[in-house]
Amino acid sequence: MTKFVEQAWAGLRVLLVLTVLTGVLYPAAVWGVSRLPGLHANAEAVDTTLVGVHREGDEWFHPRPSAATPPASGGSNKGERDADYDAVVAERRAAIAQREGVPGADVPPDAVTASASGLDPHISPTYAALQVPRVARVTGLPEQRVRELVAANTGGGFTETVNVTGLNRAVERAVRG
Repeated sequence: MTKFVEQAWAGLRVLLVLTVLTGVLYPAAVWGVSRLPGLHANAEAVDTTLVGVHREGDEWFHPRPSAATPPASGGSNKGERDADYDAVVAERRAAIAQREGVPGADVPPDAVTASASGLDPHISPTYAALQVPRVARVTGLPEQRVRELVAANTGGGFTETVNVTGLNRAVERAVRG
């Protein structure tokens, strides 16, 4: 029994030391480094466009649907052969086709398939273009101006994408004048 108690105390000491190191000292050190001059502005996630933000209302561009359930981020295990998933995609396609006033066949795949993390701020230029007439009509901005805002928030990489978070902020600024 003595050996067991010795091992239990040793395990408890290791647990306490690692808790202090990884749960207190390391986060405090990272926070402290983020406060150094020149790093502070980049350390905060305020006004970032790296995370998708869904805004309610027809005056905004809508991002991809999310498979995440707040507050966590994470996808589902459902695939294209899952009947429940097919029903969800069909329901999304019908809702988007109705909102945008187009046939269901014109709704692009990224409008109906979920982002695994729920944090992705990017949509395809096709999905953004589909939303331009509605956003222009509801906000009162000229359609050409809304297309210019989409173009300004379109970036390249392996494929071209539109940052919805940045685009909605640009729409908000344009509406305010």
